[in-house]
Amino acid sequence: MVAITPAAFETAGEAERGFDGLRVVATDLTARITHVREGIGWIWVVQGSRSLPEVRSSRAYERYATCQNAFRRFVVLLAKQSPRELPEPVAPLRRTDGR
Repeated sequence: MVAITPAAFETAGEAERGFDGLRVVATDLTARITHVREGIGWIWVVQGSRSLPEVRSSRAYERYATCQNAFRRFVVLLAKQSPRELPEPVAPLRRTDGR
């Protein structure tokens, strides 16, 4: 596991469309690297709309530089993913986290 999202999606299709949205803008993503509140380590966080986290590292890293490199690897892996052929949603996307 490379990254996680705090958002909860109602269907797998919505989650896949969210992933594809990140994939399309992969090279433009920027992360905020922050110290974790509980324990020791650093995580990277990509801010989404309304300054809420869109995606973050799946674990804490012991060193700041290691966390930076992990985010860079995430962006490279994300950009390499090929687009998926997904059916168009029948209704507008609704996220269960209120965004």
